[in-house]
Amino acid sequence: MRMAESPDSSRIDASCSRHGRKVLIASSTTASATRRTMRLGFYTDYTPDIAQFAQATGFTSVELSAWPQSSLNADEVTDAQIKDIRADLEARDIEISALGYYPNFQAVDDQEAAEYKRYFRKVLALADRMDVPTVCTFAGQTPGRSVEDCLEPFAGAFTDFCHEAEDLGIRIGIENCPMLNHKTRTGENMAYSPEIWAAMFEAVPSRALGLEIDPSHLVFLGIDYVRAIQDFGDRIVHFHAKDIDIDERKRGVLGFYGQAFGELRGFGNGWWRFRAPGWGVVDWRAVITALTDAGYEGNVDIEHEDEVFAAAAMSKIDGEADIVEMLGKEPNALVLGYRFLAPLMPLAPTQLLPH
Repeated sequence: MRMAESPDSSRIDASCSRHGRKVLIASSTTASATRRTMRLGFYTDYTPDIAQFAQATGFTSVELSAWPQSSLNADEVTDAQIKDIRADLEARDIEISALGYYPNFQAVDDQEAAEYKRYFRKVLALADRMDVPTVCTFAGQTPGRSVEDCLEPFAGAFTDFCHEAEDLGIRIGIENCPMLNHKTRTGENMAYSPEIWAAMFEAVPSRALGLEIDPSHLVFLGIDYVRAIQDFGDRIVHFHAKDIDIDERKRGVLGFYGQAFGELRGFGNGWWRFRAPGWGVVDWRAVITALTDAGYEGNVDIEHEDEVFAAAAMSKIDGEADIVEMLGKEPNALVLGYRFLAPLMPLAPTQLLPH
């Protein structure tokens, strides 16, 4: 099994769309003067109020939800609505870094899985309509099946997805959340480790396929998140900023798998829980350094899943779509995350002091 290719001195164009948009894979040797500056944003559903909040806080990026229940329903959103959304965000100097849709393409129910695949193709087309460069999603995994067994159906689905993405000049970012069910110990997203990423890129060699990295998941899995960024930097197409608390005392009692009895509040398993950036154990200076060294030219978008600062009742969050609908619009954790991360973000050339 080959590991991810190391960055080389050339930029790679995966494809061009009819609009002239190119898929660019960043190189660690790209001259700093020509690098695109990372912007700081968050994952949310579009509303005019959210756009106003983002501008007032200082955010200049958003990943927008493209779930069917979101403002960007890929089956229903009109060109006029897209024009209004783009105009509102552009007037506020806010980029749309990516569209987000995270189902399980390997769901047990074949009809359910087929519908997820159909709709994902519509999201790719929506990204093209909106001139958004990246669509983020999960690799999927059938609960109870091994990663090895799920690699072939992954390759079948994503080979087709990547062909479409190449034609449109769009990148697909696979998030590394394992989507664990803490009662059954099964997962719904196989793309949780560097070993598996290497196998995915071997199975689907398209350069349209990349990663959306979230360091918090790597932390509780015991994976070196800085090394992961360094080793796969040329395949990172989007980045989620989320932190994590670790309670070593509880882990010493509960073990890795966590709490076995009773209800769990939030997304943790009894000894860890997600936090806003700066409120957990992630070394954000090391993360930003690794991204910069890797030549990453996307944005950094906060994904709010902090149960401490959550106003929404965590018990009402039943699925992935509910997270952004309920938590992606809450200001408290987003403002706290912004205040922590903003001073760490590299400055744009226009922000540098004159000689």
